[in-house]
Amino acid sequence: MGARGELFTTQVYLDNRSYFFNVKENRTGDVFLQIVESKNRDGAEADRHQIAIFAEDMQKFLQGMEKSLDFVEKDRKARQKAAREKKAAKEAKYGRGEGKKIYRVKSDKETEKADDGIKRTGKVIHIVSKKPSEEKED
Repeated sequence: MGARGELFTTQVYLDNRSYFFNVKENRTGDVFLQIVESKNRDGAEADRHQIAIFAEDMQKFLQGMEKSLDFVEKDRKARQKAAREKKAAKEAKYGRGEGKKIYRVKSDKETEKADDGIKRTGKVIHIVSKKPSEEKED
């Protein structure tokens, strides 16, 4: 038996996280799986979180894990299918875009706006605080 009752250990390293899967035995002889997540923080002590699953509960735990993995896989496939359908619909509507440019033509209503005190220049809207007063005819 290893240090602190460890029977087996394996590690998975990701970008900024590490996962440790430790099979341990406690003082009373119960075997359990300890999963530890260690997350690196910028210059600070790493965050560590852990869970323990005892041997008699591992099958139920794995069933829940398998259901979750199945859902994730089905959801991923459904999202990919929806993205393909959306892309196909867009291509059907606008074409493949091979050398084509789509221009939006402004309607007459958009070009003839009333003077409402708002100066529109591109993406920025300038609100004019006071309208220039029209000179009175003498």
